[in-house]
Amino acid sequence: MSAVLTQIGWTSHLMILSKAKTTEERLYYLLTSIQQKYSKRELERALNTSQFERTMLSKTIVSAVPTQFPSGIFKDPYIFEFLDLPDTHSESDLEKALIKNLQKFILEIGKGFAYMGNQFRLQVGNKDYFTDLLFNNRDLRCLVLFELKMEEFEPESLGKLNFYLEALDRDVRRPHENPSVGILLCKGKDKEVVEYSMARSTSPAMIADYETKLIPKKILANNCISWWSNFRRKDRAMVNGE
Repeated sequence: MSAVLTQIGWTSHLMILSKAKTTEERLYYLLTSIQQKYSKRELERALNTSQFERTMLSKTIVSAVPTQFPSGIFKDPYIFEFLDLPDTHSESDLEKALIKNLQKFILEIGKGFAYMGNQFRLQVGNKDYFTDLLFNNRDLRCLVLFELKMEEFEPESLGKLNFYLEALDRDVRRPHENPSVGILLCKGKDKEVVEYSMARSTSPAMIADYETKLIPKKILANNCISWWSNFRRKDRAMVNGE
């Protein structure tokens, strides 16, 4: 443990001790800082946006993302508090604001992402189609497409995302790369609708919420407690054969 503790600076230790309240939370930020080589700025953002709670909750995401990808690499929800958007805005406004704040956007989505462009053109048949935000992830060795929706998730949006992923894999993906991954960012979702929609999906995709304001840490912590209680209750029921 002493060898682990010396791998981050004293300032980072102070930040973790002052903002993380439980042993599990402190250990998470300690190990993540080492693994991801967080700068002080990156660690501060992770703490301020309750990355620990979001990572714990993200383990319950219904998705078709390959299981060989590291757990916690994709989040739900994503927090874009840096956009400073008005309450009434369009998908185009959201996309432009994310591009304008590209460095902060990449800090939120994580390490290893290289920006490839917005409104990336895909030609299928005699038609042109334009995707929202396309990245390449060096660690995952795949293209990652973020599609933006201003409304709650609807099943037909997944069909369009799968179409884009197929076009990327056929026409853009290189031979050494893994299949492309799609992230559909929505302003809310019904988990049961998501589960039904994803049940027969074969494309690596996930549905995630996005927020333009910070979610209070207390709410996320309560959700974590609720999830853990439900998990333990189901676990006990299985053991007892209920």
